[in-house]
Amino acid sequence: MNRFFTCIFFLLALSAGAQVQTGTLKGFVKSGQTPLEFVNIGIKNTALGSSSNEQGYFEINNLPFGTYEVLASFIGYDKQSIVITLNTRQSTQELNFNLPESSSTLGEVVISGTMKEVSKQESPVPIETYSAKFFYRNPVPSIFDALQNVNGVRPQLNCNVCNTGDIHINGLEGPYTMVLIDGMPIVSGLSTVYGLNGIPSALIDRVEVVKGPASTLYGSEAVGGLINVITKSPSNAPLLSADVFATSWGEVNSDLGFKFDLGEKAQSLVGINYFNFNQRIDNNDDNFTDITLQSRLSLFNKWNFKRNDNRVFSLAGRYIYEDRWGGDMRWAPEYRGGDEIYGESIFTERWEFMSAYQLPVKDKVLLQVSANGHDQNSVYGNTPYLGKQYIGFGQMTWNKQLGLRHDLLIGTALRYTFYDDNTPATASFDTLEPQVNRPSKTLLPGLFVQDEINLHPNHKLLLGMRYDYNSIHGSIFTPRFNYKWASANRLNTLRVGMGNGYRIANVFTEDHAALTGARQVKFLSDLKPETSWNANVNFVKKFFTKTNAVIGLDATAFYTYFNNKIFADYDTDPNLIVYDNLDGHAISKGISLNVDLSFKSGFKLNAGGTLMDVSNVEQGISAQQILTERFSGVWSVSYTVPKLNLTIDYTGNLYGPMRLPLLGELDPRPEFSPWWSIQNIQVLKSFKNGLEIYGGVKNLLNWVPGKDGTFLIARANDPFDKQVQFGANGQVIPTPDNPYALTFDPTYMYAPNQGMRGFFGIRYLLKG
Repeated sequence: MNRFFTCIFFLLALSAGAQVQTGTLKGFVKSGQTPLEFVNIGIKNTALGSSSNEQGYFEINNLPFGTYEVLASFIGYDKQSIVITLNTRQSTQELNFNLPESSSTLGEVVISGTMKEVSKQESPVPIETYSAKFFYRNPVPSIFDALQNVNGVRPQLNCNVCNTGDIHINGLEGPYTMVLIDGMPIVSGLSTVYGLNGIPSALIDRVEVVKGPASTLYGSEAVGGLINVITKSPSNAPLLSADVFATSWGEVNSDLGFKFDLGEKAQSLVGINYFNFNQRIDNNDDNFTDITLQSRLSLFNKWNFKRNDNRVFSLAGRYIYEDRWGGDMRWAPEYRGGDEIYGESIFTERWEFMSAYQLPVKDKVLLQVSANGHDQNSVYGNTPYLGKQYIGFGQMTWNKQLGLRHDLLIGTALRYTFYDDNTPATASFDTLEPQVNRPSKTLLPGLFVQDEINLHPNHKLLLGMRYDYNSIHGSIFTPRFNYKWASANRLNTLRVGMGNGYRIANVFTEDHAALTGARQVKFLSDLKPETSWNANVNFVKKFFTKTNAVIGLDATAFYTYFNNKIFADYDTDPNLIVYDNLDGHAISKGISLNVDLSFKSGFKLNAGGTLMDVSNVEQGISAQQILTERFSGVWSVSYTVPKLNLTIDYTGNLYGPMRLPLLGELDPRPEFSPWWSIQNIQVLKSFKNGLEIYGGVKNLLNWVPGKDGTFLIARANDPFDKQVQFGANGQVIPTPDNPYALTFDPTYMYAPNQGMRGFFGIRYLLKG
């Protein structure tokens, strides 16, 4: 009996001892002052863990005594680990985590919206940012092509023969989009497309997109929005980078980048891009090349200099040369400019220089200068176009914090533009001297001020105004208003903006249709500057799920009203393009939605859609703008298998019908394009030594315009209109050889004319 009680006592003692050998870990997880829900709290090298609740509280019970590394992780936030010890003296421990937002999400720094560095989350202006990795999901030879995967942004090809184009933002044509490199407005007019070609992808840090007028800060041409290509700083660029890929059509693109130090205070970044396509392909059997043959070389060099107090001093330059041609499959260089075999041949030479220097004073005073020259020698059949453009730009800004509430930015800018060509664009409207060439010389000084007011930790107001004096058109005033509200937990953000934009046009630098020789160009008067008023509302919401997934929603409603819009009339006379200021108004309105999904499993989804109406209203009649879709959608789906370092990317876009330029009532081609989509898939394998191998298929659906049998180039069999008969009124007369009364015209173009093709590439990064 005594032995029985002894055993019972011994077992109770062991049980009590076992209970003493475990403890409890509890605490809170926050980001700043905001509690975080669904954060994973794990004990390293064990299966023990928990997750935080709505108040950010977590608790782990029955944790055996010992020393542990506790990890807190959540998508969108940087991980954090803390070492703790549980023993008889400290059987219960309180442990609090404060996780900073990851630099790859809301903590991104942007500059385009306010012309100064600010957190994307804190910016009162909605800005979309896209990293170089985003564009790697569908590798292309230029940023121009890469923008096809950005919601509301569409690269538009304007000619079936030479494949030149522009960038549309929310349906507005390329002249309404300002393109910058490192915040400098060096790309405009004649060089809009060329400025987006030839930038080595390995040197791109990110691309910032602002939709809506930005003229208050950037002046003319920033009416529809701006695209700012931010290149890497030499200090954080890879020591060596190389990216080469080729397609089954014969395209070859090569990027090479490297950096080096010159002494202790100077760092240099060099980039080289070469693109070549030299295959004559005619899959639609119209005896014209389906896509343009090209050879392009671009050189980029950027210098950063170390100064006291981390003051800025940088220099950068770029040179680009391109030779492209398209046309009759029999064309050769000896036919250039003649009327025997049709071809469109373009030689482009362009240089750019930019610099930023922070003055050695207490406040942040920044001087920025840039210059560029563009020389274009081209022929369209037997119609020559010789154009030169030189732009010099200087800007000084003073950023001053006034107390705790006001962040002031004051600036002055001066732009000089010289433009000359051999077309009526630079001819005189003087009836006494109609043939006198008069190059355009424009001086544009400006002053601007911006005040960012912190009304409350959750409320911010941005007020701005700009005054410019154009040497031709006189005074131009552009005000701006932006308001931002953010919830206390920063998961909800509302932005409201209103502003004014203006644009001074040079038609021949913007509209390729005026250069093809297919139609004559007529100006009804000297063109007045366009003005626009814009309003937009943007709402961003972020969700976190119990499965540790992040869902982001970004919705925008926009409305723009144009006065004096420069209008190219293709409809009144099929033989003319008539340019004039619209006798009425134009409207661009719509809504867009972006959705981002990130799962811990490695699955990511980015998708977006834009529904819009861009129309011209004249004499009470509204007409949809030519080459503008009412709906567009994009998506990018990625899945990563961590154990294999393998990533699969599926990207695509979808566009609704666009109104197309026809050549008269007898033209048999459809007035509207069909719905169309370009879809791509890529498989990428990463290695630990910085090597990546990728390959896939572009245009999986093998979609090209004209698949229904519609001809794209009118009168491709008679490109010099030698067999076309005209009546006394100058109009085309239907004949048995020309029953539809057409002239040669390659402007019936709304989508890339390149079918399915495979691609393979190798990418290498050597970090220094």
